[in-house]
Amino acid sequence: MRELIVDLGERSYPIYIGEGLLAKASSYFDKHNVSKKSPLMIITDTNVAPNYLKALTVQLADAGYKVCSAIVPAGEQSKSLSQLESLVTIALQNGLDRKSTIVALGGGVVGDLAGFVAASFMRGVRFVQVPTTILAHDSSVGGKVAVNHPLAKNIIGAFHQPDFVLYDISTLISLPERDTKAGLSEVVKHGLIWDEAFVDWCIEHAPKLLDKDSEALSYALYKGCSVKAKVVSEDEQENGLRGILNLGHTIGHALEAVAGYNELLHGEAISIGMIGSAHIGVYFGASESLLHKTTLALESIGLPTRIPAQYSTDEIIEAMMHDKKFKEGDIVFIVPTEIGKVEIRNDVPVSLIKEVIERLKQEG
Repeated sequence: MRELIVDLGERSYPIYIGEGLLAKASSYFDKHNVSKKSPLMIITDTNVAPNYLKALTVQLADAGYKVCSAIVPAGEQSKSLSQLESLVTIALQNGLDRKSTIVALGGGVVGDLAGFVAASFMRGVRFVQVPTTILAHDSSVGGKVAVNHPLAKNIIGAFHQPDFVLYDISTLISLPERDTKAGLSEVVKHGLIWDEAFVDWCIEHAPKLLDKDSEALSYALYKGCSVKAKVVSEDEQENGLRGILNLGHTIGHALEAVAGYNELLHGEAISIGMIGSAHIGVYFGASESLLHKTTLALESIGLPTRIPAQYSTDEIIEAMMHDKKFKEGDIVFIVPTEIGKVEIRNDVPVSLIKEVIERLKQEG
């Protein structure tokens, strides 16, 4: 078992990464003094519930916790205000109070949604992340919680840090191939913004990662979480440095919105967005090798690197202007300068963005 600390002073918390952690989850809840007097609510989805909900519920109940649960439809469309209201209703019906804890059991969608329930219910209750996807190694760390609006992703949200993150990599074995690839997109991203050697490692070990080799996955997730933890520790609320974690997200979030949150997985959209950012980096003077290596890293794990031709360029640009990264009239981009280094820019001309989008469509 590996352990990392997100250093936020008195609000610091650990990330536990290892195999078989769910089987002893109650010991971690005890360690962190989760209340046994107030009800605890597990939020999960229709994909995860059949595999893990009963076992976790029984184990916590046997340890003396008062457990209730709620199951939402799997998929990005569950990150909605209507689903938030339904979950708050379930919380009230089950007597949750200010000492209660919300547990997110699932991937990034469940983590974001359950976290926002925890942030908003009674103005904030305790929160535990129990990620079950590769993608969630990114979203479960850092306290960004949110739901979507039809016009923009994650536009309604808050910063609400978990008490701890319990990451049992045994749960990843059941992931479909497409979700495995999409999750690895954010793993590669952490290398692209911070650590060139890790990008090389990902390329070399791509076959093992795709086979979900436990040793390779454990190392990759530890490295990815390490980058995320370090950045969040230095800039919790994205006033500067934390913005670099959004590499690929300016184009990626726009693609998700244009696709109606149901055609592209988050990691697939971010992969395409990172290629777009690499093109912009080359425009601003980076070596062509930056684009080539970024493309190699993403294609080695079977991720898309081109925009589907049917997506409207104008609609993609419009969606960018509804995104959180649109500030003071400028579209903010995280632009790589070399592998492992990026910069935050708000001077990317719209004409260049359109040119890059068109190029990514024509090359598809």
